[in-house]
Amino acid sequence: MRYTSAEANKLLKALESKLRKIRAREEKARYFNVSSAENIEELRPEYDFAKVQAEIAGLNAKIRRVKHAINVFNSTHTLPGFDEMTIDQALIYLPQLSEECRKLSAMAVRLPRERTDSFGSMIVDYTIANYDIEEAEAAYEKASELLSSLQLALDKANTTDTMEIDVAL
Repeated sequence: MRYTSAEANKLLKALESKLRKIRAREEKARYFNVSSAENIEELRPEYDFAKVQAEIAGLNAKIRRVKHAINVFNSTHTLPGFDEMTIDQALIYLPQLSEECRKLSAMAVRLPRERTDSFGSMIVDYTIANYDIEEAEAAYEKASELLSSLQLALDKANTTDTMEIDVAL
């Protein structure tokens, strides 16, 4: 069946959620406490070891298939306009570019010379920008536009481009 990356990730979350629920139910059912005066069989919770293990194994196999398909898609699918950058490279580049934008934004709003606290001293200290603030502002604008373009390209790929995933067992 064909899935977009967004759909595949939703499928993955649903499978992982189902697995967590089965494991939580198993945790509650595999042991139980009774007093010596109680009838064990009346209080025994329903639990079929073989059935539960088979369910867990089946879900784990499906999760592996989905994760593998997403990994292959991300490592082979390129984003138009980004010099043959694959989605997995873009996912690494995204936080790097975000950090660069944060740094450049801070540099762009600095004054050429800012007074620092002197804590009662008669001597005034200044912090001097050792770069061209306008150049930093231009670099910020360029990086910010690139970040937006990258995010839009990823969004488009995640919602329109498809991959084949066989989750049937």
